[in-house]
Amino acid sequence: MTIKTRFAPSPTGHLHVGNIRTALHNWMFAKKQGGTFLLRLDDTDAERSKEDYVDAIRADLAWLGLIADEEQRQSARFDRYAEHLAKLKADGRVYPAFETAQELDLKRKIQLGRGKPPIYDRAALDLTPEQIAAFESEGRKPHWRFKLDHDKPIIWTDLIRGEQNFDPALLSDPVILREDGSWLYMLPSAIDDIEMEITHVVRGEDHVANTAVQIQMFEALGAKPPEFAHEALLVGTEGKLSKRLGSLGVSSFREKKIEPQAIVALLARIGTSDPVEPIVDAEQLIATFDFARFGRAPARFDEEELVQLNQKIVHLLDYADVKDRLPDAMDADGWAVIRPNLHDMGDVDQWWQVVTGPIAPPEFSPEDREFLAIAHKKLEDLEASSDLWKALTGALKESTGRKGKPLFMPLRQALTGLDHGPDMNVLLPLIGRDESLKRLAITIA
Repeated sequence: MTIKTRFAPSPTGHLHVGNIRTALHNWMFAKKQGGTFLLRLDDTDAERSKEDYVDAIRADLAWLGLIADEEQRQSARFDRYAEHLAKLKADGRVYPAFETAQELDLKRKIQLGRGKPPIYDRAALDLTPEQIAAFESEGRKPHWRFKLDHDKPIIWTDLIRGEQNFDPALLSDPVILREDGSWLYMLPSAIDDIEMEITHVVRGEDHVANTAVQIQMFEALGAKPPEFAHEALLVGTEGKLSKRLGSLGVSSFREKKIEPQAIVALLARIGTSDPVEPIVDAEQLIATFDFARFGRAPARFDEEELVQLNQKIVHLLDYADVKDRLPDAMDADGWAVIRPNLHDMGDVDQWWQVVTGPIAPPEFSPEDREFLAIAHKKLEDLEASSDLWKALTGALKESTGRKGKPLFMPLRQALTGLDHGPDMNVLLPLIGRDESLKRLAITIA
């Protein structure tokens, strides 16, 4: 059996961090099993679905490295849904209902007021042909509900949550087709999973009840359900669901200079028993992916943890990974020198300016200015080399008697304008002997 997973966003908005995590885990599981990852655009809502969102979804997944092997769109499959609906009508597994939204809302309020769960009462099943005709003569159009089999408990073994057992009598018969002819999620999704040969459905635990309903839909359509894995939902640092998580998407991460590898490394591991580690190669993460490692407790998403992880990831990136985002003059040697000092890639230009100038050195004491004048003379006598810093500080130590911070700090400040930064032994060759002489001359002028 070829493993096949799917990520099925509705293109009615941008992906947020929870969506990204779902896409990532579907992609990782498929890749580990040598299977297929499908992007299915659930664009049945013609009014809210936008091509701009479709393009954004594709771009976001590509930026993260989650390349789909196939792509499908539900809007191209309405004929297939209608065919299956006709069969379900013939089998007595769907029925028309005529309640308005206001009438259904009133029913729910009454049930809640009586301390009962707000489950649809199946009143539409008792409508006579005459009553249906009367509704139609009024211009009412029905919405269609899937009829759950109350005599058959719904049982499956979830790959994360273990055995699940639902009493269908405690679930509402779901609306599958609105009165305006637009499809809701449940039935088209089940039909697609069958016809696209989806073997595993990986999604959030908020879909568990939907899965119970869809299992009966699979059976009514004469198909074996796929396997299901329902993950604990993401929560914020405060330990509860946060609206903030809904606004965190790829554009937000890019604005914060977060690398895609950092997002993948974090979302691959939070909610599991594995530690979050700065891993650049996704193949290493895929190798350890296992639903048995997922816990039932909410997965806590910490933006500060992501920022710290991102810094570690940046320090691991090779020149080839970033060369297209570096200043034109920066080569692999330059990248190797400034990389350990970066918080994120937004710092690159700032640190490269230390090499190329201009810099703004501080004011020096008379003693330090005298010391820097000596340094200028010593540097004039030296030839450019990879050991330029060692040769310069060695000569100054011998001639001035300075050592430690009094020796190194004035030089660093005069040559870089900073009191911290890359090791001067590797930074000075990048700045160069001639430019260093100019900078020292400015401090003693």
